[in-house]
Amino acid sequence: MSGRTLVISPNWIGDAVMAQPLLARLKARHPGRPIDVLAPPAVAPVWRAVLEVDTVLETPFRHKALQLRERWKYAQVLRARGYLDSYVLPNTLKYALIPWLAGIRQRVGYKGEMRYGLVNVMHHDEQPPRPMVPFYAALANAPHAALSPAPRPSLVVPGERIEAACARLGIAAGGALVAFAPGAEFGQAKRWPPRHFGALARAILEQDGAARIVLLGSPKDRATCEEVIAHAGDAASGMLNLAGRTQLDEAIAVIARCAAVVANDSGLLHIASSLNRPVIALYGPTDPDHAPPFSDIAHALSLRLDCSPCRQRECPLGHHNCMEQMEAPLVWRELGPVLAR
Repeated sequence: MSGRTLVISPNWIGDAVMAQPLLARLKARHPGRPIDVLAPPAVAPVWRAVLEVDTVLETPFRHKALQLRERWKYAQVLRARGYLDSYVLPNTLKYALIPWLAGIRQRVGYKGEMRYGLVNVMHHDEQPPRPMVPFYAALANAPHAALSPAPRPSLVVPGERIEAACARLGIAAGGALVAFAPGAEFGQAKRWPPRHFGALARAILEQDGAARIVLLGSPKDRATCEEVIAHAGDAASGMLNLAGRTQLDEAIAVIARCAAVVANDSGLLHIASSLNRPVIALYGPTDPDHAPPFSDIAHALSLRLDCSPCRQRECPLGHHNCMEQMEAPLVWRELGPVLAR
């Protein structure tokens, strides 16, 4: 049967990465059916690195705004594209409105905000919550159906795009390239202290003076990255702060070039994992079992204190021990052998 599939993307970078296995399942079921993804502009570059995607459509809506008239108008544009089915990954009412207004007959998603009628193939969250990858991948099957293990997330970046991004950003060829991602959108509690990142940078450069360290993140992370460099001492000469200097597609390309990535639980961590880069993932207030890295070489570090995972944006006890006590030598013990390979 001719027609297309529409997937409405999550609003967070890491969640979008972890939804890719759903598209792999959908493409395996209907190899000839094009899959379009409707995504916020900030997340769209992730989907452009997903092989199963035919077209990435960027949402024209303001964040958190209902904009009912605008959604109706955009739904008429989608109606003309001839979708047979849709998968609504955000759990909000306003995103479930779009395929309903577009007249798409099969509308798959979780119950979310009481979306009866808007979603007509309805799945229900399980308790305790499933890890994110199988949570999204389950939408490919009928509700309550048994699901075999999902494939791990996968992004692909052409070599010429990697070379172009590195050339523009002044990243020379040769030498081990290590990326630090010291930021995290969720809140301060998820961030490994800059002084620990700085100490780790010193350990890297002591082992390999030819190595280079790039710091990645949004403009909001630039000050944090400067703190990391300040704490690195003599190693600062081998570090480059790219926070706020890259578009997401360039950051993805840089990560694809890296020998290793050290990151908090963040979107950049999950991008690195999906590119199968060696990763050292740092978990404090969040659960490493809920959204783990999937690289061939992946170390998910958590002190697993009695008070964690608290899943709070700020430490409710005021000490932030889950990250403060995860000192650089513990991380270096995992990273050092990766870089020595």
